[in-house]
Amino acid sequence: STHTPHIMLCSQRHILSACSTRTSKSQLTFAVHIKLHEVGKRGSGQQSVTGVESADDANSYWQIRGKPTRPCQRGSAIKCGQPIRITHMKTSRNLHTHRFSSPLSNNQEVSAFGENGEGDDLDVWTVQCDGIYWDRDEPVRFKHVGTDVFLGITGEQYGHPIRGQREVHGMSTPNQHNLWRTMEGVFIQPSQDPLRHDEL
Repeated sequence: STHTPHIMLCSQRHILSACSTRTSKSQLTFAVHIKLHEVGKRGSGQQSVTGVESADDANSYWQIRGKPTRPCQRGSAIKCGQPIRITHMKTSRNLHTHRFSSPLSNNQEVSAFGENGEGDDLDVWTVQCDGIYWDRDEPVRFKHVGTDVFLGITGEQYGHPIRGQREVHGMSTPNQHNLWRTMEGVFIQPSQDPLRHDEL
């Protein structure tokens, strides 16, 4: 399928993901993007997050932010292991999980939570990657700080009203179903060369 072209605000050899980066995320196993819907989830009743095959509208775009007690400066490179929030661009709700079972796979439910970018401590994830910094071109995992699950998709599909869209959920162990890669978006250039400066 046709994807939106990459929109990058930098020309570095290694393009790092930075705070305030706006991106669509694609899960490697199924080549799907995570998307937000107005449909509520069973269980918690919070807003539904699903996997779709194409990022063709504003509901598929997310922004990388620091956690509430440790905001990150716009353009600062994100370290492997750094806690972040993943905020939906259109609704300003955060990617969130909690100890509810997901309806299709019986893994842990993932939803969108909060208002105006502020939710609670269950909105925080850490970036699991190799090396020092999150390289945009490399696969990463997102591990939830509060419950230790990994953001994943294993292929279960919803019926009406979001037929064919895949369940996004939290998984207890790292595997091929919870590897993600950033896709199209606006990538903010780090303010200083992160390979020579460590000021986070």
